[in-house]
Amino acid sequence: MYPRQVNPAELGAAIVEHYATVKRDLPWRRSRDPYAIWVSEIMLQQTRVQTVIPYWERWMQRFPTVRALADAPLDDVLAVWAGLGYYSRARNLKKGAEAVTARWAGALPRRASELREVPGIGPYTAGAIASIAFGERAPLVDGNVARVLARVYGITDDIKSSAGQRVLWQRAGELVTALPRGRAPGDLNQGLMELGATLCAPTSPKCLICPLGKVCIAARTGRQAELPVVAPRKKAGDLPMLEREALWMFGDRLVLGRRVPRGLFGGLWELPQGEAALDVARAFGVTVEREPVAYHDQTLTHRRLRIRVYRAGMPASLVGVKLPGYEAFATAALGDTGHRLAFAAATSAILTKYEDTPWPSPTSTPKHLPSSRRATTRSFKASRGSGSTSATTTSAKPRSGRRKASTSSSTTKSR
Repeated sequence: MYPRQVNPAELGAAIVEHYATVKRDLPWRRSRDPYAIWVSEIMLQQTRVQTVIPYWERWMQRFPTVRALADAPLDDVLAVWAGLGYYSRARNLKKGAEAVTARWAGALPRRASELREVPGIGPYTAGAIASIAFGERAPLVDGNVARVLARVYGITDDIKSSAGQRVLWQRAGELVTALPRGRAPGDLNQGLMELGATLCAPTSPKCLICPLGKVCIAARTGRQAELPVVAPRKKAGDLPMLEREALWMFGDRLVLGRRVPRGLFGGLWELPQGEAALDVARAFGVTVEREPVAYHDQTLTHRRLRIRVYRAGMPASLVGVKLPGYEAFATAALGDTGHRLAFAAATSAILTKYEDTPWPSPTSTPKHLPSSRRATTRSFKASRGSGSTSATTTSAKPRSGRRKASTSSSTTKSR
């Protein structure tokens, strides 16, 4: 077992005192509204603070209460989220809001154990809401907290392993349990996160001005670069490739499809696509050109994505169109800012590059395109960016020649 270097009550008090003097003025810290804290914690997962601030402010203005979020259409929710990436977070927020409205009349539970019953709220988020909003002595562990605790206590287990997580949660629990009376558990948890975000950085930590520097095993032994222990990530070139072929069906308007809610890009709008452009064309009853007009390469978290874009004819109707992985189809006017839709990052990049010089349909365009019962006719401006990607390239030429569609199982599942 890892040795304690200081009494946990003294360590917790030191963290709270430091936090009181250096905490950043962030908009969600000015509120004890559990819903506002919930939204901020979900947005902050895998996203930088400065990026989150304007999104949080727009979200709270558009959906100021749990009930407002529960009652909002999913398209509106995803549109306000557009650009933050990892869209499952937004879908889970809405599911959680619906559950809280139905079960707790729109008021979030006060205890971490009850918060865990809300869809989309895990141990970390439950601990954050319970401690910050309600003052419960509930621990939490996120990436920043794990780094601080691993260095202070010299934890040598991989912090993402079961053993590492067990030790981290034990240490976090000891700190919040031993916190002296009169000290706020929420300040302790936020203080730990603040240390990880500002002083105990992944590289070049500022140990000389850290309030825990004298008791930190990593600082005392010069092992800051070794701790925390994290399994190396796969290189981008080693990630599996997901290859798709998309249709650009454009006359006076562009045809788009909305993904089913589950899976990669769930609930987002994109150029209709599949493993083979010809199969997609058959679903719409259109002709498709043999050679692609553009290529898009993108690195996701666990895979690489390559999309070939083919110009196709304009469908006579969207009624009855069925394509695996999609729940609705619509037409939209290019470049019209009248309405925003939430786009998959790949389609956003393609539209951003080509919306001012779109490829016309290779066949005549019907004057009227009947909409299906489930489809809508919307205008849009492509939303920019996605927090779920680390690199994107969109071009009119392939980077390494034309490839056949992948036959791996990852290309056959609903995304």
